[in-house]
Amino acid sequence: MPCTVGGSLTSPFWEAVYISCDGWVATRKEQDSFGTVEIPQEALYGIQTVRALQNLSFSGKRLGQYPTYIAALAQVKKAAARANERAGVLAADICAAIEKACDELIAGAHLEHFPVDMLHGGGGIGTNMNVNEVIANLANGHAGMANGTYSPVHPVDHVNASQSTSDVCHTAMRMAIVQEYEGLNELLARMQKTWERLTTNLMSVTTIARTCLQDGMRVQLGETFSGYGAVIGRRHAALTHAVQQLNAVNLGGTVIGSGVGAPKAYRDAVLSELCEVSGQKLHHRENLFDAAQNMDDLAQVSAQLSLLATCLLKISKDLRLLSSGPEAGFAEITLPGVQAGSSFFPGKINPVVPETLIQSCFQVLGCDRVVQATLAHGELDLNVFEGAAGANILDALQMLKQSLALFHEKCLAGIEANEARCAELANSFIPLVVELKETHGYSFVSRLLKEQGREGVKSFSRNGGHHSERDKC
Repeated sequence: MPCTVGGSLTSPFWEAVYISCDGWVATRKEQDSFGTVEIPQEALYGIQTVRALQNLSFSGKRLGQYPTYIAALAQVKKAAARANERAGVLAADICAAIEKACDELIAGAHLEHFPVDMLHGGGGIGTNMNVNEVIANLANGHAGMANGTYSPVHPVDHVNASQSTSDVCHTAMRMAIVQEYEGLNELLARMQKTWERLTTNLMSVTTIARTCLQDGMRVQLGETFSGYGAVIGRRHAALTHAVQQLNAVNLGGTVIGSGVGAPKAYRDAVLSELCEVSGQKLHHRENLFDAAQNMDDLAQVSAQLSLLATCLLKISKDLRLLSSGPEAGFAEITLPGVQAGSSFFPGKINPVVPETLIQSCFQVLGCDRVVQATLAHGELDLNVFEGAAGANILDALQMLKQSLALFHEKCLAGIEANEARCAELANSFIPLVVELKETHGYSFVSRLLKEQGREGVKSFSRNGGHHSERDKC
């Protein structure tokens, strides 16, 4: 009978993950030093995953919701199996069985069998063991063995050979972030061309600048937009540089960077195998003890995401102001209308797309706060909070990708200038005063304004910068 996996992530384990076959549940028993647990027979995970679910779940964020991370973990396990075979740690048939199972996870299969909480304590042990158990059960299933037998492939003795949770999760998380960034990187590059197009198209439109939210001098609307494009381009470059630093990993350093527990032949081979498996240009951190202790490379990526989000916040707020109105606001630009803006005001169109981006940026700033806290609260030889940092960076990347794609398509690309309104503002009083100051000096215009007021200044300007006969008198 067909089986389905499901349940609520916030429920206790025995309610949260179950196998239902037309109302009948088949189970198996697995045992460890803490006792025996009953597990759905069709579940690819095992007792260590159950322990993590029972003891460490709180956030509702399942590992299975992060397929890029699972694929990276499987790539690490596949490379490790190859390196272990080369080092004589694994037999060829065991290595082949592990590789076949890993390939299924790399292809995105079996996500429902990764129920552990992404933010669980224990330095990532639940994540690593969830992956080990799924790979072992897949490999054994291909050999005709039932789930939970762990023969001929064992989750720790074989799948986890020469590794620790520390170097496996450290490496896979960085790989996943680099891979996830590709989409945002491409989007920011496309957006840069849109900024450049808007800058060119709006350069002929003269409007008013503002400082302290008060009227200022004349400015070309394209000049304002050139500033937006420049800051996003700069933040894009800085973020890309920070992400590139994540190609330095610690696989082979085992727990604290010493490599104890991994044969030298494995350590010499595993990173080259991982580069071949993943297609990523990875290299070892200069100091693997540093890698275990300090995750400032992740914190730097998060800080750059936070800076990008902060700049996007400012720009989105500017667009709301510049498009405000249509009659009682700035109304210098028009944003594309995408939906009704009010259930109360008929015909009202609100800047809902920039507002969505603003809220996305709020969330990114919150993610960064978590990442910086994990950096600060690491202790001694191993930062056990690195998984929380990685999860929040992946969340931030995903939110920015989705919100920026909407912003680019449904707002930025369709911005138009209200040229009549811009001309009206460009010819208002303060730009006139600034123009006169350039010719006659600050003190002269200040005195003229004090003695004759706004009308006197306007009259002076209408006369081409010369006093009328009445003014002379």
